[in-house]
Amino acid sequence: MSGIEVSETSTKCLAVFRFVRGWKIMEWNNCHAFPAEDALEMILLFDQNGVITCANAAARTKLGYGEEICGGHISSIFPGVFKSAGETGGADAVFNGGMQNLMAYRKNLTCFPVEAKVVEKEESGIRVCMMNDMLEKEFLNKKIEQMEQETQQASKVKSEFVANVTHELRTPVNGILGNVRELLDLETDARKLRSLHLMERCCEDMHKLINNILDFSKLDAGKFVLDPQKFNLREMLDYIKSNHVNRITEKGLEFFMTVSPQIPEVVVGDELRIVQILNNVLSNAQKFTSVGKISLEVLPTAMMDDNVELFFIVVDTGIGIDKADQDKLFKSFSQVDASISRKYGGTGLGLNICKQLVELMGGNISLESVRNKGTTVSFSIWVQIPEEEREAMAARREMLVPISHRDGEDGEATDIKEYGTEANREELKKNLSKLILCVEMENWEKAEMFMESIRQLTENAPREVSMLVLRLKMAVQKENYDKISVNLEGLKALIDME
Repeated sequence: MSGIEVSETSTKCLAVFRFVRGWKIMEWNNCHAFPAEDALEMILLFDQNGVITCANAAARTKLGYGEEICGGHISSIFPGVFKSAGETGGADAVFNGGMQNLMAYRKNLTCFPVEAKVVEKEESGIRVCMMNDMLEKEFLNKKIEQMEQETQQASKVKSEFVANVTHELRTPVNGILGNVRELLDLETDARKLRSLHLMERCCEDMHKLINNILDFSKLDAGKFVLDPQKFNLREMLDYIKSNHVNRITEKGLEFFMTVSPQIPEVVVGDELRIVQILNNVLSNAQKFTSVGKISLEVLPTAMMDDNVELFFIVVDTGIGIDKADQDKLFKSFSQVDASISRKYGGTGLGLNICKQLVELMGGNISLESVRNKGTTVSFSIWVQIPEEEREAMAARREMLVPISHRDGEDGEATDIKEYGTEANREELKKNLSKLILCVEMENWEKAEMFMESIRQLTENAPREVSMLVLRLKMAVQKENYDKISVNLEGLKALIDME
């Protein structure tokens, strides 16, 4: 169409193309000014007689006609699909508007498969044919498939390499650790004993690093599988406490652990991985806290059929983290800055592994922190309750002694611990008022006391109330006035809505 003036037909072509593609159209009088000139797909415009009026660069090049394609007949591209020039009816064999797999012929009469679609504008009679080269598509699909296979193979090689390296590292570390422990039983010199204990601690730390790297490799390769077993949850928590209390108190810190009486005794879950998460979070709290206290709280936040959501809160008064740096903590091999790694050690894998383990257990993990004031790490997981434990929990609930009783209008005793009753609402409002007063006076010790009463009063509350109480409790523990105010207003609004 090179050198041809704009005609009525070409004007109609523009209208059709605007209808088909919705693109911005500019005036053109040759193929190079065609609005779809640079489109990746091949595009042809032809009239009612099958004469090609315009083609974009992709069509001119791939079909091999060059500029000669304009003025040619569509049947030369699709013989057998469109009637040849001069035959009655021209190009009446128009597609049904859907995509079709056809063979397109080049100028040299070689052919190649295409995915094609024809759209017709009835009032103008101009048709637009859009087609994609299936050879290129198949080639690209094969390349993508090949790249995926290569990626999978590389991941497999990496996993095998990590497994072999960690296994080889364990052998000498275990050898050193075994000899050190033998010497500990024989040595009496205090100075040498200190050195041996240091070597023992270094070997244990090396074991932790090796395990972290191996776990990360399995998680990264998608080969990590949980192993749920029945275990005693309270005994596990006692083990966690005994495992950390000495190390924490050695630094002159206080350690508190609070377990809700509503927590089931026996659950079904991956005990080893729950212990791993708690050990990591508590070790971080101990590592980054020099003055103050560390606390662990465990409570149920939701039940669904025979499953319970357990919520864990670890609060410390350590160095804290700037808000801008907090997202880094859950990324692989990432720490806030290089000085953290130099001063405190670690690979930066711990919290990333914890995050993935928590998500595998159907929960999530979050962190709140203020620089130089401390950090709160909270996470939730779902575990199953065995049938015999569900019966035991029901019996324990019946035996629970309420905070107090009040006489209702009908003279019957009403348990104020039963969330939603009038007595419960009144008691909640009183405790909230006292909590606000303590916060205003910055009497944080009494504020925590009233906060515990509020928590007990909302033990059977809906999940949104329970979660809001948890956030309020964490804000009180952190002495964060702004968050206390926000959560208090939200809790009061929920209580008034009930």
